[in-house]
Amino acid sequence: MLMNRTIAPSLAALSLAVAASALAAPLPPDPAAVWTLQDENASISTAGITDRYYTNGLRLGYASPTGVMPPALDNIAASLWGDGQRRYTIDITQQIYTPDATSLAVPPRGDRPYAGVLMGTVGLLSDTAAHRSIFTVGVGVMGPSPLAEQVQNGFHEIISQRGNRGWSSQLRDEPEVQVISSRTYRVKLWQGGGIETDMLPELTAGLGTLRTYVQTGVTLRIGQGLDADYGVARVRPGPSGGDVFQSGGVTGWYVFAGVDGKGVARDATLDGNLTGHSLHVHHEPFVGEGHAGFALIFSGVRLTYSHVLQSSEFKAQKGGLHQFGSLALSMRF
Repeated sequence: MLMNRTIAPSLAALSLAVAASALAAPLPPDPAAVWTLQDENASISTAGITDRYYTNGLRLGYASPTGVMPPALDNIAASLWGDGQRRYTIDITQQIYTPDATSLAVPPRGDRPYAGVLMGTVGLLSDTAAHRSIFTVGVGVMGPSPLAEQVQNGFHEIISQRGNRGWSSQLRDEPEVQVISSRTYRVKLWQGGGIETDMLPELTAGLGTLRTYVQTGVTLRIGQGLDADYGVARVRPGPSGGDVFQSGGVTGWYVFAGVDGKGVARDATLDGNLTGHSLHVHHEPFVGEGHAGFALIFSGVRLTYSHVLQSSEFKAQKGGLHQFGSLALSMRF
């Protein structure tokens, strides 16, 4: 009984805080666009092996200023989320996947197939003081056309390393479609002495020929100027707070740590081509991640780094937790 009397007021206070944030004054217009360049790779982490499984993800992103969306898109965003600080987004992403046995001409049975993915994505983003909502539609191709072999082995040649031998066995060209909807909440916790803390619960759903999944998790942050964003950006299907951040000439920073879990119905880079025979492995239906890192915001620039530990994505995956780093530079113009 005493515990109930102690917990109930705390829960009520937390609910009132979230409600108050949601009812806060609308965010002011933002005339700045945001450009982001991001790379994910094991070589920018503490992992000792670089060319295995998720090898590289390279993304260029653009988020528009507010108030410039075409009326049709603005009406869609308003009907989806109501009032908010609304923008459109565009990005292009290349992802490279390789097996563990990169010295063989054909990966052994049970090893991940070679795959390259190139996706162009357009989206809508809406911010309030309490949450960020994102909806994107992507179209692209998986197979040789994304030039994953040329990028990877060309880079190896530049740094005088042997190229991976098995790209001739990669998954065939296949058009891909990906729809993603996500929402990230900001729940303020303790604040004092110029230091802030908050947590960012998030929920994401992806549907398409490339991947079909649901994902949820939470991130804890401590620093200064946490209202500037909704956490760091990641290349999908990683949990992402998005590219948009506020600056106003004020320096901000935070460190963070979080966990997320993903239920997977399909992943074409593992399950193989939709039609005809192709190399494939059996994907794990549940994948977990832990991530930690930092963000620095100064003079219209945001630099972020995430270190990711990921559980096995397929049944015969070797080497325990897969590690990679995610580095992103965003600039307001």
